[in-house]
Amino acid sequence: MTTDIDTLQSDLLGAITAADTPEALESARVAALGKQGSVTALLKTLGGMAPDERQVQGPRIQGLREAVTNAIASAKAAMDRALLDQRLASETLDMSLPIAGLQSGSVHPVSQVMDELAEIFADLGFAVATGPEIEDDWHNFTALNIPETHPARAMHDTFYFGRVDGENRKMLLRTHTSPVQIRTMVTTPPPIRIIAPGRTYRSDSDATHTPMFHQVEGLVIDRGITLGHLKWTLETFVKAYFERDDIVLRLRPSYFPFTEPSMEVDVGYTLVKGKRTIGGAEPDGWMEILGSGMVHPKVIAACGLDPNEWQGFAFGCGIDRLAMLKYGMDDLRAFFDGDLRWLRHYGFAALDVPTLSGGVGA
Repeated sequence: MTTDIDTLQSDLLGAITAADTPEALESARVAALGKQGSVTALLKTLGGMAPDERQVQGPRIQGLREAVTNAIASAKAAMDRALLDQRLASETLDMSLPIAGLQSGSVHPVSQVMDELAEIFADLGFAVATGPEIEDDWHNFTALNIPETHPARAMHDTFYFGRVDGENRKMLLRTHTSPVQIRTMVTTPPPIRIIAPGRTYRSDSDATHTPMFHQVEGLVIDRGITLGHLKWTLETFVKAYFERDDIVLRLRPSYFPFTEPSMEVDVGYTLVKGKRTIGGAEPDGWMEILGSGMVHPKVIAACGLDPNEWQGFAFGCGIDRLAMLKYGMDDLRAFFDGDLRWLRHYGFAALDVPTLSGGVGA
């Protein structure tokens, strides 16, 4: 038996060494270690041996299996290295070829427009201010000259919480970003020039309204501020945003409790192939885009400033609606559907950062 095992091992190792292809090596493995292989057959004989014989022959047969297994593994590794060396010597890679296109994320139009607004107003000397989205009713209503009996406080217009703050004031989701103006006037000495973009909440839902939407408001507090400053600021902003010099604005008297006098601002549009296009020296019609006015003296006084010394103007508009007008979207609800097809169509590349020199809508 000992001579037979030694002879078998020599024969098997010779067959493994002689194998010069992966197929030949696999055949040698099956002949030795397969279900019908010679080494497998020897292992099966161990069960019928006497204990003394199994104690002698068992280690030799196990050693045969390990020697054959190790030889096959070494031969396979050597064969793989040889095949790799052959590929490296014969194949070439053209490093000048462009790589396959990689999928990248898109900037949402709302985020893009916020960046455009920040760029435009930064050039006019405005800073960007932010505030909490969960507000108390003093900052959201009372300080803005909106008393408790005002319709804006009705439950169907506003999302209230079932709790109050430490000063027993009702808590709600802010209905506009005007509370940011109040917080800025309370904490920052004038002169003040800020815009306040952010999310706001009201219980509206249709093609042009959603329960959550985005708004930007502007505030200027200084000495000697007039309606002329407001009109120039709005004209400069709208021309820069729509990237047209032939923008015509129309200011209409209106009412807001926090401004006096107050104005709605319309922008002229022309009809191009049946579609409304913002701009045109001779408008075919008018479209309301924002509200504005001189800050009410009561609002200035509520923030601890003297309205006889300080004056200011404020304005506000919907960021989602600005995006709709500039980029041709016809349904506000699609902004929040999370449809990747919509975002890939209207989204902006992450590196297309708005600049006044390159175009805010680049």
